[in-house]
Amino acid sequence: MEAKKRLFTGLQPSGQLHIGNYFGALKPFADIYDKHESFLMVADYHALTSLKDPVRLREGIIDVVKNYVAAGVDPQKAVIFKQSDIQEHTELAWIFECLVTVPFLMQAHAYKDKVVKGLEANAGLFNYPMLMAADILLYDTDVVPVGEDQRQHVEYAREAAAKFNLGFGQTFKEPQEKILTGIGTVPGIDGKKMSKSYGNTIPLFGSKDEISKAVMNIVTDSSGERPAIVYAIHKLFRTDVELEPLYDTNKGNYKALKEALVEDIEKFIAPMRERRTNISDEEVKNILQDGADKARAVASSKMREVRQKVGVAL
Repeated sequence: MEAKKRLFTGLQPSGQLHIGNYFGALKPFADIYDKHESFLMVADYHALTSLKDPVRLREGIIDVVKNYVAAGVDPQKAVIFKQSDIQEHTELAWIFECLVTVPFLMQAHAYKDKVVKGLEANAGLFNYPMLMAADILLYDTDVVPVGEDQRQHVEYAREAAAKFNLGFGQTFKEPQEKILTGIGTVPGIDGKKMSKSYGNTIPLFGSKDEISKAVMNIVTDSSGERPAIVYAIHKLFRTDVELEPLYDTNKGNYKALKEALVEDIEKFIAPMRERRTNISDEEVKNILQDGADKARAVASSKMREVRQKVGVAL
């Protein structure tokens, strides 16, 4: 029987999740993880580029594991672990940083976005792509499920692998991205990419009232018969065939269409929200401990090889 390909993904524990996180990261992983040898990382060190609150970070770490389990991921069928528990991630990132150039890192979307907005980017954000490359490459990853807007992360990982392999001999696999068909950037309530940093989100595990409040604030274009942003979000929960008669019947009636969207989101989220409330913090800690033991075995083996290749192992 053919061996399963290894899949890797991660999500930052940096606040309440929104439906963009679900369709961009949780759902792709939940749909395919059991068909692969899957590694799911809580990216707590990545979160430090923007989150400076230790209480919120600890809460976020617990929350992100609950979110994945609530979304249908079985901890017995995936290695769920915390990035900071595996020291090899930051060690390998340093080695990669010594192989790439400053202009190369300046092309990263997250860094360029900060610069364009006139904001100061910390060094962690600037080096972020190489830590992400280390995350992926440590596990001989074959497949990385990402949103269309995250394709560059995997391209950076491939580049880091290629540079290392060229300089020190074949060591790392060059992973491939798996783009979720039909889902690219999930729009927020203002039409921009849904993001906590923009404050334009619809909460994934929020109450019905919280969902309703967010949906009712979706920006609409009064010049058209169909509110484009409402429809784009609605398509995540129902097919075009199902939505066409609803939107035809309610042309110009944005309130009715938003109310229909609220009901569809609530119907979709309610079962996951209930599962989530039944997961204890202690269960999460046990899941992370078990996952760390499994991830460490793989990562430490790979780093022994890397240290030998670069010459630091005597």
